[in-house]
Amino acid sequence: MLNPHLEHLKDYPFQRLRELLADTAPPPGMQPINLTLGEPQHPFPPFVSDVLNQHQEGYGKYPPLAGTDAYRNAIAEWLNRRYALPGGMIDPGRHIVPLNGTREGLYMIAQVAVPRVKDGRRPAVLIPNPFYHCYVGAAVAAGAEPVLVPTTAETGFLPDYTGLDEDLLRRTALIYLCSPANPQGAIADKAYLRRLIELCRNFDIVLLLDECYAEIYYDAPPPGGLEVCAELGGDMSNVLVFHSLSKRSNLPGLRSGFAAGDPDIAATFLRLRSYGGATQPLPVQAASAAVWRDEAHVETNRALYRAKFDVAIQKLSNRFGFRNPEGGFFLWLDVGDGVEATKTLWSEAGVRALPGEYLGRPSNGPAGGDGGNPGSPYIRLALVAELAQTSEALDRLSQVL
Repeated sequence: MLNPHLEHLKDYPFQRLRELLADTAPPPGMQPINLTLGEPQHPFPPFVSDVLNQHQEGYGKYPPLAGTDAYRNAIAEWLNRRYALPGGMIDPGRHIVPLNGTREGLYMIAQVAVPRVKDGRRPAVLIPNPFYHCYVGAAVAAGAEPVLVPTTAETGFLPDYTGLDEDLLRRTALIYLCSPANPQGAIADKAYLRRLIELCRNFDIVLLLDECYAEIYYDAPPPGGLEVCAELGGDMSNVLVFHSLSKRSNLPGLRSGFAAGDPDIAATFLRLRSYGGATQPLPVQAASAAVWRDEAHVETNRALYRAKFDVAIQKLSNRFGFRNPEGGFFLWLDVGDGVEATKTLWSEAGVRALPGEYLGRPSNGPAGGDGGNPGSPYIRLALVAELAQTSEALDRLSQVL
């Protein structure tokens, strides 16, 4: 009676964490500090509320699925500015798909990009391991085989897609890549992206670049997929990038993001969404346009994260395999056994972490690997709390572990 493919979906990481810690509690009198969820806690731009109020009459209208002209133009202007794209490369009416945040789009796009059969066989979807669970859910719901490609210190914490067997690549329909990576913070450079785009075009694969952490970085801004497409002549075939205001602008509750790239994929995506996709209310579109046009709050936000990573460098350097992430806001710490360390941190230090094991799976199969879960030795910490609380959490972690 139910879709049998869904049996392959395990409990979501945060449900597993609740079960793991259900019978333990922090030490009496110790204030708990939760560093599990990547939910930004910095202030969002103060003008957002004003824009929402100014356009509140829009709540009484059905919004256009493809977004207003003003909204799509603001997104196109930001892409051009952020990635120095040549004029005319981005057509707001052909290359942009507004989304209710990126998770919805990253999940739903698999219904567009995964055929029933590829190379006469069940299609494969390539996913970094560890991974954002939305990717696996999308592959399973589309009837594809999720193939997990290890991302370890030896691979620079990025998946080696170009080194995979050609037989696997011939049946691959879709590749997911998150850069900066969740959870490790690694950034795919232009050479890596260029090789990956060329691979996808050679094997007729759709490349989905999850760039939602692209505006949070320590030193240099991460390159983007469309930036590399521009350097390859402006052709965006096979490539779709995803961006969101959740991390960039501390607006996870606004549910505002977009996909952009290959116009044929974008048009088909919009057609599918006309049947089952949720549209953004007109006031949200107006507020989103204003936020994409403002950079001052983004620079302030980036500085707040940089200050917390400076504290992490001071307190954790040369311990737990610490490496300052190039982008994003997670620490990926090698503690030997992430599940046991998580229990210890909660029961003895009142710090709630996420075991890396819950973000990955055993890595044997078509993509190779030694059969182990590459996330098992790690914990993930989201440095989203304010500076003093973050510093306190890292002190407690250092003392207990």
